[in-house]
Amino acid sequence: MNMPKNIGDTDRNIRFIAGGAIILFGLFYTIWWLGLIGLVLIGTAYLRSCPAYMLIGMDTNKK
Repeated sequence: MNMPKNIGDTDRNIRFIAGGAIILFGLFYTIWWLGLIGLVLIGTAYLRSCPAYMLIGMDTNKK
């Protein structure tokens, strides 16, 4: 499955940082579900594609 890239560079960097911070917060306070949210953010940043953006027609990727 080839998903369209709809995440730009700034959005991607914010997702990496926020995802890492959320994972660390979840580990520190032993809230396991925060780790899952952090992994989703990091995963979408890595793939440069966000399904939620597709649903609302948003695109932060400069073409």
